[in-house]
Amino acid sequence: MSTADSTRSARSARHDPRISVVVITHDRRAELMRVLRHMTRPAGHPPVVVVDNASTDGTADAVRERYPGVTLIRSRTNLGAVARNVGVRAVDTPYVMFCDDDTWWEPEAPARAADLLDRHPDVASLTGLILVEPDQREDPITPELRDSPVPAPPGLPGPALLSILAGASVLRVSAFTQVGGFSPRLWLGGEEELLSLDLAAAGWWMCWTPELRVHHAPSLSRDGSRRRRLGIRNTLWTAWLRRPPAGAGRRTWAVLRSVPRDLSTLRALAEALVGLPWVLRERRPVPAEVENGLRLLEEPQRRSPARRYVG
Repeated sequence: MSTADSTRSARSARHDPRISVVVITHDRRAELMRVLRHMTRPAGHPPVVVVDNASTDGTADAVRERYPGVTLIRSRTNLGAVARNVGVRAVDTPYVMFCDDDTWWEPEAPARAADLLDRHPDVASLTGLILVEPDQREDPITPELRDSPVPAPPGLPGPALLSILAGASVLRVSAFTQVGGFSPRLWLGGEEELLSLDLAAAGWWMCWTPELRVHHAPSLSRDGSRRRRLGIRNTLWTAWLRRPPAGAGRRTWAVLRSVPRDLSTLRALAEALVGLPWVLRERRPVPAEVENGLRLLEEPQRRSPARRYVG
């Protein structure tokens, strides 16, 4: 499925042995170079693994030539989000910090994240405060994360969540592997929600932690219509896979009344229905306490300006 194509440089003793960085990319050479500049600039930066999803624009060659200390894995096919699973298998640290090819973390974030996960062994993930470039404004989803109504015990390192944002989150590797990582069925687009529900069902906590800051320079080189189609499909599949009938029905209705009435939406619904047989075979509703949290999130999600199907 994939082959390693770079040599690992000797790791400096200054590297924090607790955390690594995994970046996935596809045909975004220039943007990835910017991310790697940020993630390899600080002294003692964490080991970085790049999984290239069969790019055709010279991305992999550019990584090999300009960043020989980065571990490069070339995939022969575009694995989508599953490339993160490949990257996680290549690290030997207990924590992994994810980047997309248009997100990067501030220099102090890796050590802070590792410290927090050390102190909170029941926490599987930390999602950072996303600052949108170029003016570094808070991402529109921030109020939804800051004011999360999910019930949680005292002492967590931030409000409890029921879904991470993959390109802006740090994961405990043992928790990630316990639930199987990202699903090959979903491929890409809203793929975090299924992983997150499986983490919650397994008893893990996920938190929003604003002291961890991550920058996002949204890429202009994306197929917005395709991404929207996949997002709608995957949202429906996740609801049908993990929510009880009433919750799945409410989620389905909320999606259907919010999406544009166009060809992309029609294709998304068709793909979702085609997948219904495997969804029913693999259906595994979450525990009641997780479903209670999902119900509490329904109204904030409905009001959130960040949850708009566009493109």
